[in-house]
Amino acid sequence: MKKNSFIKFSVLIFICLTIISLFSCKSLPGRKHRNISRKILDLGVLTPEELADFFILNNPETDYDYILQFASYYVDEALAEGINSDLAFAQMCLETGFLKFGGLVQEDFHNYCGLGAMDAEHPGEKFENEQMGIRAHIQHLQAYATREDVILNNELIDPRYNWVHKTKFVQDIWGLAGTWATDPDYGHKINAILERMETI
Repeated sequence: MKKNSFIKFSVLIFICLTIISLFSCKSLPGRKHRNISRKILDLGVLTPEELADFFILNNPETDYDYILQFASYYVDEALAEGINSDLAFAQMCLETGFLKFGGLVQEDFHNYCGLGAMDAEHPGEKFENEQMGIRAHIQHLQAYATREDVILNNELIDPRYNWVHKTKFVQDIWGLAGTWATDPDYGHKINAILERMETI
């Protein structure tokens, strides 16, 4: 092969590899790392659509429109109280097994964080619909992460709010271990879900 032909051939190969590389990167839309805060009082970064997409990956039998509205409630309710919607959504996924339930709390309780669930005689609090159950979850997180001088913006739904406000104070997922839940690995379990959410 002559020198000029070899150079042309090398340039052509380089161009082809560059084009293939560019198309390969574009073939995985949305697959980028997102930095999600582990603090309770922080803004979520994922949209309702992104939360719904993540959820469907873990429970594909769920109706997409239903979970999109469900995720929208989490974003809206969390924003109203200054709570990290990504963290709250991840906690819901952990507590309910991605809405498969199976423990003390039943689906029709609309209780997405195990609120008041202790034993067979105390299976957990019940709320009238999804939005009120999500609001109670957000308010319970707000109670954990603030002092008593910080008031709610929405009407109080969480029946255990005032008790928690006087007895607990944590700032991130790690502080929920041994306070929200007795499981010493509770924060690590939420963190594992958040790490997966960061790559959607």
